Parts: sequence; structure tokens; C-alpha cells
Amino acid sequence: MTRFAGKAALVTGGGSGIGRAIASALADEGAAVAVSGRDKDKLAATVDIIRDKGGSAVAVPADVTNAGEVAAMVESTVRELGGLHVAVNSAGVLPPGGQIADIVEENWHAAMANVTGTWLSMKYEISHMRDNGGGAIINLSSAIGSQMTMPFTGAYATSKAGVSALTRTAAKEYISSGIRVNAVSPGPVETPMSLLPGETEADRAARLAGALPIGRAATVEEIASAVLWLAADESGFAVGHDLVLDGAASN
Repeated sequence: MTRFAGKAALVTGGGSGIGRAIASALADEGAAVAVSGRDKDKLAATVDIIRDKGGSAVAVPADVTNAGEVAAMVESTVRELGGLHVAVNSAGVLPPGGQIADIVEENWHAAMANVTGTWLSMKYEISHMRDNGGGAIINLSSAIGSQMTMPFTGAYATSKAGVSALTRTAAKEYISSGIRVNAVSPGPVETPMSLLPGETEADRAARLAGALPIGRAATVEEIASAVLWLAADESGFAVGHDLVLDGAASN
């Protein structure tokens, strides 16, 4: 498929996991992709994966909590790829949790990087798209947040609920400028982030078999497919939507 032929895409958190899968899937469908993150080696590995399949990709290192680096990230993407039509804000962290009264202040502020990074990324992505014909933005939120809560995840849930609220607000503010903003909210995914401390992949599979109605974690490819649908023209009437992919955990 070539749904994104001739389009330039930016994926934050593109060095591994869900972000890498999204970047690869966009490139598979014709997009030129800028992958961003803090780890240059991981970004280089993502670029190599895409180029080895004949795709087009560049690495644009940045810390999405730093406004200057985010501004440079968008500027570099536009300069390297000739524009910015799709932005996927996938960068995120899951600091150690705890019950509300026991959350370490440092971990609380670390979790808020999820919402700050998404806001800063949108700030500069929207600024470019608003002046250049619009585009599509997809934020990676979480089923833990606005959809459901779990003990010991108060800081993370609060940050991801903020991402969902930012998404809906930006969607209303900028759809008249031709910018569609939506979110995807995964449940457990087959990445290291969904592993409990000391847990193996086999342990996780056994745990989720009994904990989720679907009986398993999502694959990164399943999340990527949903993101691509929201980025593509066929979802043109989806504005401010939060697509929950959690195997019925929050039903």
C-alpha cells in the first residue's frame, strides 16, 4: 500500500517498541520518516531497519521535554524531508509507581514528562502545519488514564489522562486549520514497559491470559495499524477521537 506516498512523517519515541513499529509501518506505505528520541544508537537502528527495506528515514535526536530541542526537531524534519504532514507523538515513560501518598516526588515529575513532551511536540508541529496546509497528529495515550485506573499507577494515569485531554482540546482548536488531532490508547503491549519488575515475557503472558478478556498483550504491529488509520485520509471524519486498544480491559 502507498497511503503515505509523497508525505513526510515525524515519530517521537521512534527508537524502539511502538514508536519503531509505527515509523517502520509509515515507511512501508511510502512516507519519508524522521525518527526522534534521546538514544542516537536506537534511532540509527530504526533508520537502518527502514532503509534495509527500501524505505526513506532520517534520525532527528531530541528530548521532547526540552522546548529548544523540540523546535529544532521539527525544523530539522521539515528541512530534511521537505515538509511535515503526519506527526506521531509516541515518546513516553513509566517511572516507578506507588500509592498516592507514597509516590516519590521525583517520580511524579518524571511521569509528567508524558504530558509535557506531548504538549511541546504538538506546539511546534501545529505551528508548522497551521501555516502549511494542515496535517494529521496522533498522540499515544494509554488505557490507564481517562479510560481506567489501577492502583500504584496514579502518576502515570494522571499524565496520560492529560495527554487525552490535550488531544481533544487541540482537535477542536485546529480542525478549522486542516489539522486533525487524535489519540490511540493502548492497554498492555508486547514491549518491556508492560513487564512487571522481575517478570519474564512468559510470566507476562500467563498473567494477562487471566487478567484481560482477550487473554494476551497487543502486538506493536496492531498499535501501528491503528495509528496509520488515524493518520490516513480514510479516517478524515475522525477528529479528537481516542481509539482504545486494550482487549476489553476497560469495558
